[in-house]
Amino acid sequence: MLVLITYDVRVVTVEGRRRLRNIAKTCKDYGMRVQNSVFECEVEPAQFTMLKNELMEIYDPEEDSLRFYFLGKKGRQRVEHMGAKPVEDSLRDPLIF
Repeated sequence: MLVLITYDVRVVTVEGRRRLRNIAKTCKDYGMRVQNSVFECEVEPAQFTMLKNELMEIYDPEEDSLRFYFLGKKGRQRVEHMGAKPVEDSLRDPLIF
């Protein structure tokens, strides 16, 4: 399923900047950045559970926010991109190590 993850982290402290980096790093492990605080993640339900649990451990609910938009299995077909920085559809490509 395709999940769009957005986040807003308060970065006025060193801890906030650390949380921001860790959230981005965790999201990058599961998907690809499409804007500064927006990731597209094509994951199975079990993977999403792991991803969400990891993010919940990082963020501070008093300072930050996380949003998950579930676009489903056909979500990729519903995405339309305009403007600069086109994002490659590498989520469907085979992983090469």
